[in-house]
Parts: sequence; C-alpha cells; structure tokens
Amino acid sequence: MNREKRIFDTQSIVLCALFAALSTIGAYIKIPISYVPITMQLTFTTLAGLLLGSCKGAISVSIYIIAGLIGLPVFTNGGGFGYVLQPTFGYILGFVAGAFVAGLIVGKRKEVSYSRYLLASFGSIAACYTLGTIYFHIIMNLYLGNNMGLWKILMLCVIPFIPGDVIMSLLASWVAKKIKYHLPL
Repeated sequence: MNREKRIFDTQSIVLCALFAALSTIGAYIKIPISYVPITMQLTFTTLAGLLLGSCKGAISVSIYIIAGLIGLPVFTNGGGFGYVLQPTFGYILGFVAGAFVAGLIVGKRKEVSYSRYLLASFGSIAACYTLGTIYFHIIMNLYLGNNMGLWKILMLCVIPFIPGDVIMSLLASWVAKKIKYHLPL
C-alpha cells in the first residue's frame, strides 16, 4: 500500500508509543494537592495533539489510558479498571479529547504559527476541563453520594489549575513550534 495512504506506518506507531510513554512519565511528575494533582500529563497529551495531529494524538493518549485500565501503573495513583470510579478519571479521559481538539485546531498545515499552537493548547485545556468536570460531578454526586455543586467542583478542580495550565500552554506551544520541523511527520 502507498505510504501516503497508510494511516499507521512504523514511524507513526513509534511516535504514538513515544507520546503514550511521555504521558506516563508526566503522571509521575506531580504535586499532590486536593482531589486533582498537578502533573505534566496535560503538557504531553497536548503536545501529542499538536505534533501528531488529531487522530494520532488521540490514539496515543488512548494507548496510555488502555495501559492504565488493564493494570499497568501509569496513572498518578497506579492503574487498574477500578480507576474509572475515581472522580478525577474524567480528566484522564479529557486528555484524549484535548489531544484531538489540539490536533484539529493545528490541522495539517505545513507552516503553523505560534499563536495557532497556543490557541490549540487552550482548546486542549478547555476540552480536558469540560469532560473532567462533568465526570467529576457525576462520580461525586451520583456514585459517591456527595452533594457537590458545580461551583465547588470548579473551585477544587479547575480554577486553581488555570495559571499553571496557561504556562503549560505557552511551553507546549513553544516546544511544538521548535521541534515540528525536526520530527518526520
């Protein structure tokens, strides 16, 4: 089959595996605070979308999640299928949506401006926050039986992280802009 028509050649598989591994490493670079620890996962999952594109970025993050769900200790607090009942698992699912959104915004352009990378990074954050907050609300209120309103969830899980995630977006955008031409994509 023609190289241009194949979605997953060896190079793509290696890059997806690399970003799945980077997501794992990002889980262990953490500052544990409140319900949601500060990690480098969002940086690496956003970079997956920025550099690999929407589909391959989302697939690389999905590989990371599947590895965690089958029991490999790749998440911040280990792994296993029981992780789906953690209130913060929605943010992990949000990494897939975030990588997809980032890749979608960057598109298949050969020349991408720093501002487009930054917009894509902010889109990744928004997707992650949205999915994660909805999931957190469902698990806390319906599964765990806590009566936690949206404002309290935002105060616990979103607002404290905005400054750091803005810095992460600046960093991820800068890194993507610098190395995009050096990756064989």
